[in-house]
Amino acid sequence: MNIGEYSVRTPVISWLLVIIMLGGGLWAFERIGKLEDPAFTIKLAKIITYYPGASAKQVQDEVTYHVEDAIQRMEQVKQIRMSISRPGVSDIQIEFKDKYRADDFPNIYDELRRKIADMKGKLPPGAQNPIVIDDFGDVFGVYLALTGEGYSWRDLWDFADAFKRQLVLIPGVRKISIGGAQKEVVYVDISRAQMGELGISPNQISQILESQNVVVTAGNASVGDEYLRIEPTGEFDSVKAIGDVMIGSDDKKLVYLKDIAKITRAYEEIPSQMHYVNGKPALTLGISMQSGENVVAVGERLRQRVMELIPTMPIGMQLVEIYNQPAEVDKSVSGFLVSVGQAVAIVILVLLLFMGLRVGLIIGTVLLITVAGTLFIMYLDGIELQRISLGALVISLGMLVDNAIVVAEGMLVRIQAGMQAADAARETVGKTIWALLGGTIIGILAFSAIGLSPDSTGEFANSLFWVILYSLLLSWVTAITTTPLLCALLLKPAQPGGEHATDPYSGPIFTIFRGVVDRAIHLRWITVGVVITLFVLAVIGFGSVKQAFFPESNTPLFFVDIWEIEGTDIRKTREDTLRVEAFIRQQEGVVQTTAAIGGPHQRYTLVYDPREVSPAYAQIIVKTDTLEQIPEIWKKVERYMREQLPWTDPIIKSMRIGPGRDSKIEVRFHGPDPAVLRGLSQQAQGIMHADPRSKDVRDDWRQPVKLIRPIFNEQVGRQLGITREHLATALQYAYDGTPVGRYRDGIRILPILMRAPEAEREDPGNLQDITIWSPALNQSVAAAQVVSGYETLFENTIVRSRDRIQTIIASCNSIEELATPLFNQLKPQIEAMQLPPGYSLSWGGEHEDSSKAQGGLMRALPIGFLLMILVTILLFGKVRQPLLIWLTVPLAVVGITAGLLLFNGAFDFMSLLGALSLIGLLIKNAIVLIDEIDQQNSQGKTPYSAILDSTVSRLRPVVLAAATTILGLIPLLQDVFFVNMSLTIMAGLGFATLLTLLFVPTLYAILFGIKPPSV
Repeated sequence: MNIGEYSVRTPVISWLLVIIMLGGGLWAFERIGKLEDPAFTIKLAKIITYYPGASAKQVQDEVTYHVEDAIQRMEQVKQIRMSISRPGVSDIQIEFKDKYRADDFPNIYDELRRKIADMKGKLPPGAQNPIVIDDFGDVFGVYLALTGEGYSWRDLWDFADAFKRQLVLIPGVRKISIGGAQKEVVYVDISRAQMGELGISPNQISQILESQNVVVTAGNASVGDEYLRIEPTGEFDSVKAIGDVMIGSDDKKLVYLKDIAKITRAYEEIPSQMHYVNGKPALTLGISMQSGENVVAVGERLRQRVMELIPTMPIGMQLVEIYNQPAEVDKSVSGFLVSVGQAVAIVILVLLLFMGLRVGLIIGTVLLITVAGTLFIMYLDGIELQRISLGALVISLGMLVDNAIVVAEGMLVRIQAGMQAADAARETVGKTIWALLGGTIIGILAFSAIGLSPDSTGEFANSLFWVILYSLLLSWVTAITTTPLLCALLLKPAQPGGEHATDPYSGPIFTIFRGVVDRAIHLRWITVGVVITLFVLAVIGFGSVKQAFFPESNTPLFFVDIWEIEGTDIRKTREDTLRVEAFIRQQEGVVQTTAAIGGPHQRYTLVYDPREVSPAYAQIIVKTDTLEQIPEIWKKVERYMREQLPWTDPIIKSMRIGPGRDSKIEVRFHGPDPAVLRGLSQQAQGIMHADPRSKDVRDDWRQPVKLIRPIFNEQVGRQLGITREHLATALQYAYDGTPVGRYRDGIRILPILMRAPEAEREDPGNLQDITIWSPALNQSVAAAQVVSGYETLFENTIVRSRDRIQTIIASCNSIEELATPLFNQLKPQIEAMQLPPGYSLSWGGEHEDSSKAQGGLMRALPIGFLLMILVTILLFGKVRQPLLIWLTVPLAVVGITAGLLLFNGAFDFMSLLGALSLIGLLIKNAIVLIDEIDQQNSQGKTPYSAILDSTVSRLRPVVLAAATTILGLIPLLQDVFFVNMSLTIMAGLGFATLLTLLFVPTLYAILFGIKPPSV
């Protein structure tokens, strides 16, 4: 008694399995996590080290070098992805090896911190402790902005902080970050000339202010039985109190600081970063969710709490939504569920039309049970409903019915011939169980490359493999258990001599098909010649198929990145950004603009790639009514910036799906000399500019920046007791201000900056008149006495390295939809450049990303193919049958090429996965057909009759399996992420079906030397 017969004779076990899968699926659907994109580990970290006053070259030599040296001692590091040395700061981004997953990183980050801590002693005096940023990949899925006309930055921050303290208590919320806060400082404006007249040195004021406001212990005293703490007064309780500090002058008189200085509490004069929403100043609130949570449910709890808190918001303040991942996820999941529903309906309709009402209902019911069981296992395994897993469900729908169709077909034929249900189940399942299992395993192994790929792209699409694994294995289980049970209930045996006891394959369609197969085998060499010709044409035609990596998102958002000339004041960047933002809001269809000036937005979606902080950089997020409005708005913004702000260097880009970068074409030059690297970059950019299809041509070192260099007269300085440090401090005092203490105000700690009055700061020409305190003379002297002259030079303010080799990247984008044609045109020209000895070239951009992703697949592919070959050999225990099957595999390219060219599709990463799945489907169908031929041969039929009868008997299962898969993918044609994969599978499977039904029997006859009876 096999499993099929057991299910019919002991139905309680099968019904129990059905109840578990249906009940578990419904239960899991309510609780399963829901995300927009699949979670994948961003295997990056940053180490930032501040070295105030150092040039970019000094930062690179004295800080970056030592930090990189420590990093490279870690075996987990894949590469130092980019080291950026700027004046005063080292910013190093490292990438860890692909094999590590999220659970490994807490230990990796701990080791990274230990390595950095051990290195600190090698840093020069003045360099601050390195900061390790390990939350680089945190995603703030709910991204809000708080505005308030007439309110100060502090008012906004106070309410945002109060709001944060309430929202962080919501179950499922992990972290809330406030962005765009303006730093408050206390300015002490005092003239150095006046200090010199009074005989007061800047150090004297600095020491008094620092000591006055330091928290110190004054001890404790025993008073009777009590032990009391002593705390003297004198601590600043307000900014005004700072002015009441008394300073001793040269003539031993005391003066109040407020009498010689203007003391103000203000926001930093030159801010580091600013945010604006619809042209209004704003703070942003980024809210991240805990991993594994259903973000839709958390988003609903968040929405309810926000509505409760809105009445507490001061009148005039407004909370604006920039991005709402829970709403996007809900919309995405709902849309996909509609697609799943449509696919299920299409599959069931096809089954009803071609298999009849009863068999159609049986297979449709088995399909729903299998989908429910898959959801249950997904929940148990922690796989969320997201773009990839839902797409995998739709892709697998057509394949899920393959096994059930074969079993139902076999039972239908036998029951109509008068056989009892239990006997029909025994015979049908007994004949097909191992062929179906082998075909199912091969179908799963076809996707194994994505399951085994260590690349980040493989990790991104990893759930595709697991969902298909679970669903196809369940489809085999339900095919040999549930399908026989339902067939026994709904299919009735024919009466002896009744109308149904005739040959089930005597109908006109089967008769015509039998004749076609017979003709194909008779004309076997013509059949083979036609197939080979089609294959050759397809291989040639594939060169004309568009190549891509990942598509753009269908969310109605796009970005405008504005790069000013390097060295531009952030206030100028703000002015230009607000101009562009105002123009964008005037365009029809624009709903909202959100600008971040001086740095990137918070990472509000997993595939958002934040740029580095720079006063010359700003980014505007533009939200439109519909996706279709974006191209027209995009063109107008490009034209406006080209005509009205020609000095800017903008990049306008779409929101991405999956990994990628801003510039799709990148060429990297590596070498020791910055001047040579700039020359190579300019040469490459010239080649890019010469092609009319290129745009956004640039390099990542940007422009050299002017530098004012006072020439210090060391001989005179020594006589006056003035050092280079004294000169630098005086210059800093004259413009930015020097820190002289801190003022504590509750949760805020404000730096106290002493600086020259506004009149003295306005004109750089006053540099020579700046006064410096001379310890030797005990009075102030003019800077002109220790500065022999001034130079204006140009310096590289950005020095980039990759894996410790100085690297400059020249990049561009294409004006066309796909970058590959332009890349193919530029690549030979740039590679033909003569590089000096010691210099090298490498390619980045989409070419590198795609190569890495496909490389990860290709490394895993041999294992999958080896296992597939082993399965086919184990199934047949012979060589010729597996050889026949694998000879047909390369022919899948015929359908793929035809489909993509006909419908103008692109062969992208998801198409590659579709091609792999197609191989599994082709092999699976061939296995079932060849196994049937072998079985009929073993039953004593003549070899030729066995081929014809087996092929005719497989017609309905093979065609139905193909039809359900092809038609079930129709809903995915509307999804930009899956459209190319759908085209690949649909067109490829259509041709693969013809291969199975015509070419496989012909090839079988050739390999086994079977001749038609008439020959």
